[in-house]
Amino acid sequence: MEALTRVTDVVKRLKETRLNALRPPTEFFDFHRISRPEDVNQAVSRISYNTRYFSANYMFIIAILGVYALLTSPLLLFSLAFLTGGFAAINKFAPDPVQVGDHVITQKSLYTALFVIGIPLLWLSSPFMTFFWLVGASSCLILGHACLIEPGIESEYSTIQDAV
Repeated sequence: MEALTRVTDVVKRLKETRLNALRPPTEFFDFHRISRPEDVNQAVSRISYNTRYFSANYMFIIAILGVYALLTSPLLLFSLAFLTGGFAAINKFAPDPVQVGDHVITQKSLYTALFVIGIPLLWLSSPFMTFFWLVGASSCLILGHACLIEPGIESEYSTIQDAV
């Protein structure tokens, strides 16, 4: 029960901090503000400002891409569920050694069996390829958006507020 309250507290804090910082879709997808930067300095300036301004939106995009990557890789999803479910089941149902015939099955032997099956299964599901795809896809989307969207008028005043 205590773990459930911790999880709900974390979700509430996440909602209060990150989800309140989400910019509306009309602002995030404002096609009137799309333009090609004139030079590299302007592109870097736009990326610097927009990554701070739209950070919650970009985190949301990364989360959606992560869910998509898991859903399109069923073996990876199964292997992660197998490992986490195995850990949970061993911790819940086998805290003490069990005598089966002449053999004593301990928690350590169950963890060893879980690793012997789970790690090769996880390796076959190519988690590194999925991770690097997630990094590459989110980088392209985020840097492309941040580079092409002109900062709003409020960006002109951000340097003044920093100086005060």
